[in-house]
Order: sequence, then C-alpha cells, then structure tokens
Amino acid sequence: MLRSLFAGVTGLQAHQIAMDVESNNIANVNTIGFKYSRANFSDLLAQTAQIATAPQGDLGGKNAVQIGLGTTINSVTRIMTQGSIQNTDKNTDVAIQGDGFFIVSSDRGSTYKYSRSGDFKFDAKGNFVDNGGFVVQGWVRDEITGKVDSTAPITNINIPPGLTTPANPSAVVTLKANLDSGETVETFNPTKEMTTYNLTDYLAYVGGAVTPQALTANAIRTANTNASEDMKVMFNEQGRSMIMQAGQGVWISYKPAVENATITDVQGAFTFDLNGTTITGTTPGIIPADNAGYIAQQINAKTALTGVVATVGALGALVLTNDNARSSNLDATKNIRITNTGGAAVGIANTVATTTNTTAYNYTYASNAVDLANIAAPIDTTFRTTEQLRIIMQEHAQLITGSRGIEVIINNEGQYKFTNNNDGDATQEDLRLQVTAYSSSATNITANTRFTQVMQAIDGTLIEGSTGIRLSQSLNAATHSASIDIYDSLGSKHTLKMDFRKTGVDAVTGATWSMKLSVPAPGEINTIAPLNEISGQVSFGPDGALSSYTPTNVNFTGNNGSSPNQNVNINLGTSNAFDGITSFDATSGTSGISQDGFPGGDIVGIRIDQSGTLIGSFSNGRSFGLAQIGMAKFTNNEGLVADGGNVFLQSANSGDPIIGTAATAGRGFMQSSALEASNVDLSKSLTNLIIIQRGYQANGKTITTSDTLLETLLGIKR
Repeated sequence: MLRSLFAGVTGLQAHQIAMDVESNNIANVNTIGFKYSRANFSDLLAQTAQIATAPQGDLGGKNAVQIGLGTTINSVTRIMTQGSIQNTDKNTDVAIQGDGFFIVSSDRGSTYKYSRSGDFKFDAKGNFVDNGGFVVQGWVRDEITGKVDSTAPITNINIPPGLTTPANPSAVVTLKANLDSGETVETFNPTKEMTTYNLTDYLAYVGGAVTPQALTANAIRTANTNASEDMKVMFNEQGRSMIMQAGQGVWISYKPAVENATITDVQGAFTFDLNGTTITGTTPGIIPADNAGYIAQQINAKTALTGVVATVGALGALVLTNDNARSSNLDATKNIRITNTGGAAVGIANTVATTTNTTAYNYTYASNAVDLANIAAPIDTTFRTTEQLRIIMQEHAQLITGSRGIEVIINNEGQYKFTNNNDGDATQEDLRLQVTAYSSSATNITANTRFTQVMQAIDGTLIEGSTGIRLSQSLNAATHSASIDIYDSLGSKHTLKMDFRKTGVDAVTGATWSMKLSVPAPGEINTIAPLNEISGQVSFGPDGALSSYTPTNVNFTGNNGSSPNQNVNINLGTSNAFDGITSFDATSGTSGISQDGFPGGDIVGIRIDQSGTLIGSFSNGRSFGLAQIGMAKFTNNEGLVADGGNVFLQSANSGDPIIGTAATAGRGFMQSSALEASNVDLSKSLTNLIIIQRGYQANGKTITTSDTLLETLLGIKR
C-alpha cells in the first residue's frame, strides 16, 4: 500500500517537471531563435514479487510478477527544428535557414557561445554585437590583400565607424568584345588621309640629289607608308567589303589615245594588226582621202573588238581614237597598238614595225606589290595598299598628260581626290578620267564590281588650272572602339580608349586588327611621341578565336602628382579561346569592359548576403566585403547547454564546433533583414498543458485513494 503512495508522489513530481518545461516553452513563444523542449517520462525500477519461470513438461511457463515503483523525468530533449523566418526592416538582422549557429564571444574569442538569434547591431566602437553585448565572430577584410580570408581563425567582427576606403589605382583592364569579320560591317571609318609627293622627287632623294623638294617627298612618303592600308580589307560607303583577290582591279584612262596616220596614194591590198585584231582590205585608188575612208570603214567595222574609232581628217589623214570607255574582258579594247604585217608601201605609209599609244593602264591588286621605293618611273601597275594605288595613279596622270600640276591625294573622307593645277608651261594639259572594270578570261580574273564602282566616281574631265576636282567613293576600314575610366593613386579618373581597325586577312592564319590605346593629355603611356598613345596589334585564328595581342600592359603616368609608371595590364582574353575578344561574322560590339580601380570614398551603408558577408557600400559607388559572419555546426545539436540570454554552450555530448562559412559543408544559408521565430507550437503546448494537468490530478487521486485504504486498515484495529 505504501508503494502506491510513493508511486503517486513520483507521478506528481514528474508531471510538475513536465509542467515546468511546457511553461518555459510557452513563456518563450516569442523569443527569437528559441527551441522548445520536451520532458521525457521514464518508469522507475519495478519490485519483483515473483520471477518468470520457463515451461516444464505439460505446465506452461509463467511471467514475472513485477510491481512498478512510479515514474521520473529521465531527460529533457531540446527540439532543434527550423523556426519560421520573419522579415524585418533592419538590415543587420540575420536569420539562419538550415543547420548551424552564430558564434559570439564576450572575451575576444577566448570562449565562444552559440546562438540562433540574429538580432545584431553595431555598437559605438563598430563592434558587431547581439542583444547581450556579445561580439559576433567571423573574418574581417585584410587591408593589404583587400580580401576576406575565411580560412583564417575567426575573430571579433569590427567595422570602424566612418570607415573610409583609399583610392585604388587600376591594375587590370578587361575587355570582352567582338570585331566583325563579315563581308558587311556596320561600324567603319574612312581610310587614312594621304597627301601628295612626286615619286621622281623621292627617287632624287634616294639617288643622292638632296633638295628641299626631295626631303619633303621623303618625309611625306614615310608618313604615307606608315599610314597606308591594305586594299583587301577596305570597305565601300555601304560597309561592304571590296573582297579584293589577286589580279583584280580596274582600267583607268587619263585621256583618249589618238594616233594620226598618213595614208599612201597606192592602190592595192593591205593588212595590219590593230590591238590584236587583223585589219585587211584593198585600197580603192590613188587618192589618199579615198584610201583613208576605206581603211576607216574596215577599222570601224571591228571597233567592238579594238575599241578604236577611225575618222578621216584634213588632207586625207587617218585619225585613230580610243576613248578607253569600253568594258571588256580583253585588253585589246584599250589604247592603240598597231603592228604592220602587210608592208609599209601599201596602206598606212608611216607605220613602222609597231606603233603604240598608251593612255590607259590596268591596275591590279597583288599581295606582294613592289615597294615604290625600289623602282623607277614608269612605275609598276600592281598595288597592295591605298598609298601604292595613289602614287601610281598620280605618276601615270602626270606622265600621260605631261602636267606636273596633277595631284592625287586621299582626303579625310577616305576618297581619292584628283586636281589639275596649272604647272606653269604654255601647253594646255587637261585630264579626262575614264574608269572601266578589268577582267581577263584567259587568267580567270573576274571583274570586282564594288572596287570598280568606287573608282568610277572619278570619271570626268579636269581642265588644267581650274578649281574642279574629281572624287572617288570613300574607302573605309572596319573599326571598333571601346573606352573605360581608369584611376590613378590619387583616385583621379582618366579615360583609356581602345581603337581597333582591321588591317589584314589571311585564309590560313586569320584576321589582323591594329589596336591603339590612348589617354587624354597630359597623361602618358608611351616613351616616344605621341606620349599619350601606343599602338599594337590583335590577331585571330580562322575560327575567330584570339591568337595573340600586343601590348599586354601599359605604364601610365598621370602627371598630376599621382604615382608615375602605374602598371595597367590589358586583358583581352586567353589565346586560342573565346573568353575575351573574338572576331566572328557578327556586328562589332563590346559585351563587357571592366577595371579594378576606384577613387576614395566613405561608407554609406552595409548589407549582408546569403553567405553572411557584410558588404559595405561607399560614396564612390564601390561595394566590397568588409567581414563575413562565421557559423558553427555540431554533431549533436541537442547536446548543447543553454546558458541564458539566447545562447548555448558546448558540452561533452555536443561534439566540437565545426566552424566555416554559411551554405557550405551542410551549414545553412543566411537571410538578412530577417529573424528566426521560436519553434514553439502554441496549440500543441496548450494541449500538453491539459494532458499534464490530468496526469497530475490522476496521481493526486492515487495518493488520496491510498490514504483511504490506510484509513480502512486502521479501522479494522479499532
């Protein structure tokens, strides 16, 4: 009977503890990061009145007779389930979504405490603290490297009030762009301007006749040669490539070819070749005019083949004219070439073995055109660059007309400009320009329509001494530009401009573009004039991938009191890769350009990202990590010991803390401007109160009933 009394007492005691636990849960229903606990009941040792016996023979076995001695609370389990996340308006509030604990310390890291409450703030000294004044532990930015090293030991997070970041000079400029490799481009600029000089003056210079004119010619030639561009990479006014192939070009006539022939008074058969076409017949009589008229008829019958028109002039003279205006794939339609094959006594009396009258030349593209410095007049008719074509056109125009006043330049619009100035002599030397396509069926050379159209714009007459001009269409080069501001050691801003210009293309090795880097004066990036610009080159493979580029870096001096010779690396990507600048058949454009410099600035705000990094925003527009909150993970979270104030201590059964960053190695991520609510389920707790209450009442009844039984026992004695 006494056992039932003691059992009831243990029941009252156990339920009282359960009531204490549940009351604490309810009390902390609004405590940030609180984890509720559960009281676990366990029965006490039972008193064995009869032991269990095994079956014997026909008699079955019997179970033991045990009488329980009551109950007790053998453990209180903390339930570490996730609490709901509540958004707040405070940017230093942090909630953990997932496993892990914040680490705080009150003694600069000698001992650590752990918490799920992320209600943090900065104190007067810039310490990042919780509501209990404990300093949050983590990693702070290294001022030398500028990085937050999360592999280092954790320490107090402290961000000094009024933090100022000094200027950071630019060290790397990174560009990602595409330079259009297509036959049609959208961004282009005129070919480079070329002034005039006479080749004979330059040849006089290299031959030793040094005169002011020769010195000037040499200086101009040097400048023109350096600026000259390959015609193969030129584009017309619509941005369409010339697509120049070896042997393609144009015929240019500088005046009609005219040949006067004296006709004999002999009647008889004649034959001769005119521009490769045989002209035959028999003169009708002894009158030269009649003979001339007859020969003219024979010539004009084959004008389509020769380009030559014959007329009868005064005193019966035969006049042959070729205006060089007919387009044909035969050279025979240009100029006048007469070869006498039928004897000089019959027909044209003044015709010797061969008579040639040349006023038109065919100019053809060649990748290995002769350097103009190494040849003498009359000059070659092959060209590779815009300058080579310019000088040979000028020299031929002067040679054929006899006028030294004819000049050909390339103006600032990329056009060939012809002028015919008065050269001071008494002869009127006019220039009549006529451009036709050049082709040759014999060598499979087709006409280049685009180049022909560009040059045909010069067609027309220039009177000597007039103010008239003849202009070709403009020649253009594919270009692209990009610019970015870089910073010196004082935080001063300077614009670095990158200008790209297509300079070459090869079917095997790919395309080549020039690159010019420039900064505004008085800034310097070169040791030779001009000091504020430097030139280089970018090469691409046939697949459009970057092959190589120069320069890879520049030394910048601002000449404003900042540190001189600031090294700035130019990063255009990796060779044989597509991670930087490329050259595809797509519109030229910059997809990304960046640099790592910035001016000085004051801190204006702090935010926290999912990794727990405290990112500072500064008045200079820069943002970077100032510190990172550390997180601890335990093998047994339930083994932590509560220490009040929303913090836990490590225990022998929790395991050692595994410290690292959020969202790594099983640790949860952090959410800023949010707090984790208590995980107490109030409805469940209130239900548990009812259960505990009934259990307590029932145990009380056990005691009162046992008392009644004892009273009955005492009544038997009375």
